[in-house]
Amino acid sequence: MSGDAKPITSVWTRPHRPQREQLTREQIVAATIELLDAEGVEALSMRKLGTRLQAGATSLYRHVANRDELIQLAVDDVFGELDPPVAAARETWRAAVAHAACDLRAMVLRHPWVGPELGQVGLLHVGPNAVRMTSGLLAQFEAAGFPAGEEDQAASALMSYVIGVATSEAAYLSLVARSGVSEHQWLSEHSPDVGDGADPRQVREDRFTYGLDRILDGLAGRLAPGKGGQA
Repeated sequence: MSGDAKPITSVWTRPHRPQREQLTREQIVAATIELLDAEGVEALSMRKLGTRLQAGATSLYRHVANRDELIQLAVDDVFGELDPPVAAARETWRAAVAHAACDLRAMVLRHPWVGPELGQVGLLHVGPNAVRMTSGLLAQFEAAGFPAGEEDQAASALMSYVIGVATSEAAYLSLVARSGVSEHQWLSEHSPDVGDGADPRQVREDRFTYGLDRILDGLAGRLAPGKGGQA
């Protein structure tokens, strides 16, 4: 590195500043998530967050450099809601992966802003909680006996499906919420073939599970007989 080069800074490598006030990074992140959940990414600003915390923007800048760092911290914090997959026995890899996929979907539905943010920055640029989650998936696929080098591709295919479907589902639920009617009423008016007598939540669950099963079928096809794949 030349003498003029500046080191790359990151919210993940920047040390916590000594606490000189009541406001902490954890409080800032928690308030950020509350704001994002309630109003979306477009509503987030350092000024608005400061008002929510009854603190000046200067206090926030002691902990984060900018709005983008706030979002990075918030994304990783909600990944902390997930239990990292634990490598199961080769014969039970599919159930373990499906469980992780369902947990991830539930998290995205709780925090609808997460999916689009991941689409922009990718999982490689998020923090330790997301790393633990993806590392757990990689270990699971390795334990299942996937061909060398394919664990990462298998995890990527699975997460792309889950995040993509859950993000679309979250957008749909937001549309329904803005309509002021129940999901059942909304479907009865806009999709009567689906809404007639059906439980909307179960319809969504079934559609997600069907797609997840097909993804897992395809992945299982990469395993040799006797290694948790198709006979």
